Amino acid sequence: MSFITKSAVSLPVLSSKIFQCLGFLNYTVTRRYSNQKHHSYDIVVIGGGIVGSASARELILRHPSLKIAIVEKENRFACHQSGNNSGVIHAGIYYKPGSLKAKLCVEGLNLSYQYLDKKGIKYSKCGKLIVATQRSEVPRLLDLYDRGVKNGVKDIKLLDSKEMRELEPNCRGLEALWSPHTGIVDWGEVTNSYVKDFEECGGKSYLNFEVTKFIESEGAEYPVILNSSKGDKIEAKYVLTCCGLQSDTVAVLTGCPEEPKIIPFRGEYLYLKPNKSKIAKANIYPVPDPRFPFLGVHLTPKIDGRVIVGPNAILAFCKEGYRWGDVNMKELREIIRFSGFQRMALKYASFGLKEMSRSLIMPLQVMQIQKYIQNITSADVERGPAGVRAQAMAKDGTLIEDFVFDSQPGSGAIGSRVLHCRNAPSPGATSSLAIAKMIADKMEEEFKL
Repeated sequence: MSFITKSAVSLPVLSSKIFQCLGFLNYTVTRRYSNQKHHSYDIVVIGGGIVGSASARELILRHPSLKIAIVEKENRFACHQSGNNSGVIHAGIYYKPGSLKAKLCVEGLNLSYQYLDKKGIKYSKCGKLIVATQRSEVPRLLDLYDRGVKNGVKDIKLLDSKEMRELEPNCRGLEALWSPHTGIVDWGEVTNSYVKDFEECGGKSYLNFEVTKFIESEGAEYPVILNSSKGDKIEAKYVLTCCGLQSDTVAVLTGCPEEPKIIPFRGEYLYLKPNKSKIAKANIYPVPDPRFPFLGVHLTPKIDGRVIVGPNAILAFCKEGYRWGDVNMKELREIIRFSGFQRMALKYASFGLKEMSRSLIMPLQVMQIQKYIQNITSADVERGPAGVRAQAMAKDGTLIEDFVFDSQPGSGAIGSRVLHCRNAPSPGATSSLAIAKMIADKMEEEFKL
């Protein structure tokens, strides 16, 4: 990049100065692609999803004198989990009181609304109803209420059936839990806003840069070299990885163990047809069944005005498998051979078969939503979007629901200078700004920034 001097006043320079005054130049010129051959940075963040982008932003806000870059293997940010989700801003009801997930979610919700207001990003604080449709679900609903209160979730309250219908006339149930501060937003837009903040603070971002190898450099100042699939190189003093679906693959490249392994679960949604889009204003969820690791089929209004129903939860045949036809035989063999997956598959065999059936036969998924909104039929829905969840799993088949960080400090310069965020569990998007603070704290502690 050339520097502009006072003597070099030309039409292109004048245009650049005008755009810089408008705040656009820094955003456009700092986004680099993988044809950049050789650059050196104090910190490189691998992964352009919402956690990686938020963490890069937090690091450069704290340390503006450091040279920091973020690299992403796709041609845009928020390409996977961060841009393919229901868009819910969660309030923190579900999580064990005192847990890190609960703390980060409640803090993250408050930080998210402050950020969205500051940036003028469109959102809706439409609220959430969690509905008990059977007597057996009422004790679990009361437990959720108790959890929410202990977690500091604001203004939640229990409703009887009459109060529930006053909020949502089409909803049916015995009792419900109302969370007025649950909202919806486009988390992909939020991710790109984080990246823009990062770039405007002087950070550099690289798209189409898939890290395939870590090499120890002979130079003492920048001891870690990141090699891309296209042969490009970036030197770094320190590296943070936030790679979501590919987090285990990238961690193994630096000598870390395979576990926790990422098992991809696809969640498929149905769209309500436009003539049914006014059937509910709020998010409407069932009471989750504690026997299973997912929240169940729910109804969610989107920020674009459409309404989605779902998701199911089925094994994806590759880490980025958004359709039945997306198959990577190498990844699929690794999943099937993994002892943790085999144990989980046996434990949840019946549940898994039902989920696969709902994927293939839409009326079966519609039946799930009819438990609390009876006047939706199969004629009212059509195929919608899908996302893939990166589910971290242990060898014994346990689904890991907490944060996992990893490094190999005894394995030379690379192991001692790379921190892997191997699991940032749901609600990662809602919690992203709070997670970023925690990760920046950990980077400062580990690497004495």
